[in-house]
Amino acid sequence: MTDAARTATLYRMVMPGHVCPYGLKSLWLLKQKGYTVDDRHLTTREQTDAFKAEHGVRTTPQTFIGGQRIGGWDDLRRHFGWPVAEPGSTSYIPVLAVFAVAALIALAVDALTTGGITWHVLPNFIATAMCLLAMLKLQDVESFSSMFLNYDLLARRWVPYGYVYPFAELLAGVLMLAGVLTWLSVPVALFIGGIGAASVFKAVYIDRRELKCACVGGGSNVPLGFVSLTENVMMVGMAVWMAAMAL
Repeated sequence: MTDAARTATLYRMVMPGHVCPYGLKSLWLLKQKGYTVDDRHLTTREQTDAFKAEHGVRTTPQTFIGGQRIGGWDDLRRHFGWPVAEPGSTSYIPVLAVFAVAALIALAVDALTTGGITWHVLPNFIATAMCLLAMLKLQDVESFSSMFLNYDLLARRWVPYGYVYPFAELLAGVLMLAGVLTWLSVPVALFIGGIGAASVFKAVYIDRRELKCACVGGGSNVPLGFVSLTENVMMVGMAVWMAAMAL
């Protein structure tokens, strides 16, 4: 590749009150790929608007390589073969992140309380996952409850249940993790987990409806099905195990 082809020109917003984060990402990526970057700053709104009008683009930053316009941050990623999530596309990353963090916390709790890794890591994992999933729902209860109403059998009969659910899940998770008030955590988990499992099973496997899962909050793009069913089955299983241990 010629030296000219290894040179990129980057136009990005660098203003006193705003430095475009995608411009910084583009600059970093170009340098990582070994390009010499002609980093041109757009320092005013007027200058930015004039640049957009001149090149017929709607956004900045804009990257040019070898005199050819590549485009913005997403276009630059595609140019180098990096994946780009399409708007509205399905993503299991939030769910995987929750379960991975829950597993790490469970391992840490077990190591702290027992001095090693024991079978307690499994119930610790389930209780922690319940707390994390509840936290995601509580970030926007209104959005969660709206999505929840699409399939939950009880919420469709009694709308306030959509607002109660994340608080109940958090309560059960915290009590189970602490190992206290089993008389309260077990029936709560059995109740919300049982209704949740029945609701998901009916919506997905009987009615064959294609819906988004509210398990990681109202803004998720996770399809309703295995993930939400697993969440509810884990709650029921945890409740049954704790009830058996208390006998």
